[in-house]
Amino acid sequence: MSTSPAAPPSVRPRRVVTDRRGGRSRSPYDSFNLGDHVGDDPADVGANRSRVATELGVPEDRLVWMSQVHGTRVAVVDGPQDGAVAGTDALVTATPGLVLCVLVADCVPVLLADHRTGVVAAVHAGREGVRQGVVPATLSAMASLGAKARHVTALLGPAVCGECYEVPAQMQADVARVAPSAAVRTRQGTPGLDLRAGVAEILRRAGIPEVVQDPRCTVEDPQLFSHRRDGVTGRQAGIVWLD
Repeated sequence: MSTSPAAPPSVRPRRVVTDRRGGRSRSPYDSFNLGDHVGDDPADVGANRSRVATELGVPEDRLVWMSQVHGTRVAVVDGPQDGAVAGTDALVTATPGLVLCVLVADCVPVLLADHRTGVVAAVHAGREGVRQGVVPATLSAMASLGAKARHVTALLGPAVCGECYEVPAQMQADVARVAPSAAVRTRQGTPGLDLRAGVAEILRRAGIPEVVQDPRCTVEDPQLFSHRRDGVTGRQAGIVWLD
């Protein structure tokens, strides 16, 4: 009988969520925008991403980014990438020092870590990703590297809250078929979606014992980017790595 090797004692998962403050980007991307696909000056985005590496104490080429498409493709990576991983909404690695980054401005950044085997993942969980199953697909990819659900912990970063996320009734029903707890009423009493509640339900159903939620709403908190609130805006990042 074979067993998955435990992560070395010196390796531990780390998780960070950025906000708008402390960067170089100008309005409407002010100021710590990390998204390179929203119309911001590439030099400013590059400077902001360099600051991420500096603050984390890692070489910049160890940051792994995605070109996110609101789908379910999961990429397993084991080293630096030549540019953003294309057409991907989740990254998984067991390589220490490789920093996985997910960009968001209302969707849920899901940061997963198995502290026993040293497998981590960064997931972009928007409405379509949740409906199509990006979270179970990511857990499956983590399992392929030896992760066990009972050892995985999750951090759900800031996202639009259910009171602010109004959707058509049919759209709500489509997501509720996958995650019933996502179906809520908005502040106006109309159909809404609480994607963090839906993701938490999916994770607990999969056997994840610890799910921590950052309660901040991207629409309500001016220190966070929100596409729903502002239209043209930047992106913050959820970041996870093995230290």
